[in-house]
Amino acid sequence: MNDIPVNPNNMVETSDSLEAVGVFRAWKSIFFVIVLICLAMIQAAFWAVNLHWVETPGEAQPAATNPAIAPAENGQAEPTGEGFVGSLLGDFDYELLARVTGVANGILIVAAVLFALTVFFCLMVSLVGRLGGINHISRAFILALIMAALIIPWQRLFGSNVVGVAYGSEELLRWFDAKADGVPNVIFYYLRFCGLWLVALLLLIMTQVRSVRWSKSIIRRLEII
Repeated sequence: MNDIPVNPNNMVETSDSLEAVGVFRAWKSIFFVIVLICLAMIQAAFWAVNLHWVETPGEAQPAATNPAIAPAENGQAEPTGEGFVGSLLGDFDYELLARVTGVANGILIVAAVLFALTVFFCLMVSLVGRLGGINHISRAFILALIMAALIIPWQRLFGSNVVGVAYGSEELLRWFDAKADGVPNVIFYYLRFCGLWLVALLLLIMTQVRSVRWSKSIIRRLEII
């Protein structure tokens, strides 16, 4: 289908299709950046908890036994150190982290679905306008669809048997506590929060690369360059 030349008698429709492509490409890039930022945020939240940079509710210790508090020479308690995140962001506790993670996951789900829909519209415009590059944009749509399916928190609908990249703060704590029960739980723990996340990230990048190739294919066919 890519070998079919653009009809010179139908340049008005072709021009309209190119304008639509420009709009969808711009929004696709915006959704790409949003999904990328949200993926980075939820992964940073995971490692903040996993590396004990943020104290979880189950790790709270009394002031007398907290290693971050040490008695001063005059008998008053003074802080001798802070958590890694706390030293960078100040008063950043798990409650705030949970709220940020919840917002990031919500935006991630919406942006991922809109990203896949935008790629789908690019495919439709390319088909209707006979712009070419169907191979690239079709692959991009399939990749975007799989990525969106991986991100959706299916565990909210089907329980823990099916999971998605997006998660809640309670779920993170539950998996974090369960990893101490043995090596299999540790493996599932990192596959759940790192492996699945990495697959979604790779699919996102591959989708963007395919869509860029689609854009270049259109330009070549129309002899713009």
